[in-house]
Amino acid sequence: MNRSDLRHTDLSQLVIFEMLMLERNLTRTAEKMFLGQPAISAALRRLRVYFGDPLFIRTGRKMEPTARAERLFEELRPALDVMSLALSNNAVFNPQSSHATFRIGLSEGVEYGLLPEFLQHLRGIAPNVVIIVRHTDRLRMPDLLANGEISLGVSQTKDLPANAKKRFLRDLRPMVVSALDSAPADTLAAYCQRPHVNVSPNGDINSMIDTDLERLGRGRHVELVISQWSSLSRLLIGTRLLATVPDYVADSLVAQGNIKAEPVPFDVSSIALSLVWRGALDADPAERWLRGELVKCLARP
Repeated sequence: MNRSDLRHTDLSQLVIFEMLMLERNLTRTAEKMFLGQPAISAALRRLRVYFGDPLFIRTGRKMEPTARAERLFEELRPALDVMSLALSNNAVFNPQSSHATFRIGLSEGVEYGLLPEFLQHLRGIAPNVVIIVRHTDRLRMPDLLANGEISLGVSQTKDLPANAKKRFLRDLRPMVVSALDSAPADTLAAYCQRPHVNVSPNGDINSMIDTDLERLGRGRHVELVISQWSSLSRLLIGTRLLATVPDYVADSLVAQGNIKAEPVPFDVSSIALSLVWRGALDADPAERWLRGELVKCLARP
């Protein structure tokens, strides 16, 4: 094909093809592109005729791409990224009037401790945008970014995709939370003697705190592991249980009442909270705006 043949190519259909590859679902593709599902189905029919290939095979609720679709995606996506970058330099995003939908990944603690304040901030400057939150962590983040299931994420990070970008937000300062009327856990001995509850969506009984204690030749007894932060406050009240949590989670728990927070009584490893995003969306005006607002609310010098 030479350049004059591009006159017969509908660029919007190629963008729909890219979104179908990322979402693997007609309904979500329509939602992301602010189109009706019939329009997406019609575009897919035209793409199938144009490329002479079914492109997607339905398997249950998902649409699996054919080998031809996989090759097209690899070849077309860099070109679409370049065109998007060239055009977005002159684009303007207006948060006050936008109805954009953003899919973001947040760790469990960030969703519990920081998301409410961020959403309150957004309601004042972008009242109509939609935020869809996916649970993520340092292990799930690379796949969610690479597959396009999220455009950005806030969590600890590890082994990110090669084209991902990252910005440091803050160090996580762990705090020890317990029932307001319980004895203090202000020494290493007191901390190790008390029973502990660990919050882990993956059911992990140990965390980096246990690694730090092991270096000191000490250990703790975790007698309960739960998957969500929302039940932690009620579980602590009336018990001797301790929980070691990020500072922003501790602030939220204390604000609910009947919970107190104390510094961890020994030196702990530094843990960084970072904002990461897909490199292809680095110059997208809407995504760039959202990242800026996240930095305003979540970053700490």
